[in-house]
Amino acid sequence: MEKIKFTDMKLSSPILRAIEDMGFEEATAIQTASIPLIMSGRDVTGHSQTGTGKTIAFGIPALEMVDSENRMPQVLVLCPTRELAIQASGEIRRLTKYIDGIKVIPIYGGQPIDRQIRALKQGAQIVIGTPGRIMDHMRRKTLRLDDLKMLVLDEADEMLNMGFREDIEVILNDVPENRQTVLFSATMSKPILAITHQYQKNPEFVKVVHHMLTVSETEQYYCEVPRTKKLDALCRLIDVYDPKLSLVFCNTKRMVDELVGQMQQRGYLVEGLHGDMRQPARTKVMNSFRECRIDILVATDVAARGIDVDDIEVVFNYDVPQDEEYYVHRIGRTGRAGRTGTSFTFITGRKQLRELQDIQNYTNSKIKFMKVPSGSDVEETKNNKFVEQIKQVLDEGSLEKYMKIVDRLMEEDYASVDIAAALVKMTVGSSEEKADEYQDSDFENSGAEPGMVRLFINIGKDNKIRPGDIVGAIAGETGMHGKLIGSIDIYEKFTFVEVPRENAREVLDIMKNAQIKGKKINIEPAKA
Repeated sequence: MEKIKFTDMKLSSPILRAIEDMGFEEATAIQTASIPLIMSGRDVTGHSQTGTGKTIAFGIPALEMVDSENRMPQVLVLCPTRELAIQASGEIRRLTKYIDGIKVIPIYGGQPIDRQIRALKQGAQIVIGTPGRIMDHMRRKTLRLDDLKMLVLDEADEMLNMGFREDIEVILNDVPENRQTVLFSATMSKPILAITHQYQKNPEFVKVVHHMLTVSETEQYYCEVPRTKKLDALCRLIDVYDPKLSLVFCNTKRMVDELVGQMQQRGYLVEGLHGDMRQPARTKVMNSFRECRIDILVATDVAARGIDVDDIEVVFNYDVPQDEEYYVHRIGRTGRAGRTGTSFTFITGRKQLRELQDIQNYTNSKIKFMKVPSGSDVEETKNNKFVEQIKQVLDEGSLEKYMKIVDRLMEEDYASVDIAAALVKMTVGSSEEKADEYQDSDFENSGAEPGMVRLFINIGKDNKIRPGDIVGAIAGETGMHGKLIGSIDIYEKFTFVEVPRENAREVLDIMKNAQIKGKKINIEPAKA
């Protein structure tokens, strides 16, 4: 199916602005097929896998039809797990960025029910939850659905597999008959079809047809990486594999810009490519990539369509693709013209593991697990390359004039092996010492809470610095979630900030070249 841009869907201006802020350039296949149908008021049954953008597919029509003046629930979304309910509510909230008066709340088991009752009493137009807890609130009369306009069953097959069929039927029988019913499922089993026949009115069936993958020359791997460690993982893989050309895919334009900036700070020859760039700029970046003036290109799926380069050796899925078809197109960029290629996909959390399984099922391929190389792995790789370079220089000969320097040092009673070691240290040792600039002992007595490290920054109130500036700078530069940052003490000329111990070395490494409010900073472990 040919995908279309959100701007071609006749959506309201606030939603288009929110989508633009989220960085999406184009609707996925399931969004292209289902959004117009749902917005027309039809009941829809969507046959689509996890990770294809279903939340946006029903979230946009839901927001277009709710009445912000009415505080009663008008849209109810049923999800199989609390994680999916939380994620869906978060994604729809992002769509409400420029819409006043609309509240979205998640309802699930494991959370104190009193808190949920208070939230429901305050009013919410969109309620997203697990069947058991939704049914509990309906019994208590704390969730009234008299004004319900739309009911969504998200991942319906998973809810049935988890034993929620009776709960779902109780809910469906107890909501207004004139509602719109939307169902998404990865499979169209008999139980799913029974629900569609009984509870939907003349539903429109939408099935996204996926192309099979033909990348026999590509070795496919995945790495389980926490979100805050993805940049380190990417850099280590690049350092170990040292590809001639590599392509890094992100899901949004904003992520492309952030990643390019972070990698350039670390000294990589990298540029970005996305839909907001003017054609002359895109052409300039592509020419630099083809001519190997840069060796890493970070791009969105849409921007990458014009890339036709045969020498790409490695493709990185920095973000799991929104659509299985995107995965096909991404890794098809390597292993061309009879060459072998390699792809790495970064996975964070159980949901993305399920999405990876869906990709494997649809592409009929095996994606193998690989551990991210350690710092010592990177160091060993660099040392091996250096040894090979030394051998090459020795084999080429013509070393007579350099021998004079060695002879002079040996006349001063220095051993030849010590001279060689000193030269190696001068060549490669400085970078290793820099990497080990801060020892574990530096983090022991920084005056921080247990599990944290206190850092010193040489700016403060005199620079009009506020806690939000510190959090924003560290979170923005390192990718670490702002909630992980601990106490911040700002004085006239300096600031102390606490970060988790496991993130301290990364923060110091990345922030040493950073600026806060236009001022280049010095950052180091604090002394108790």
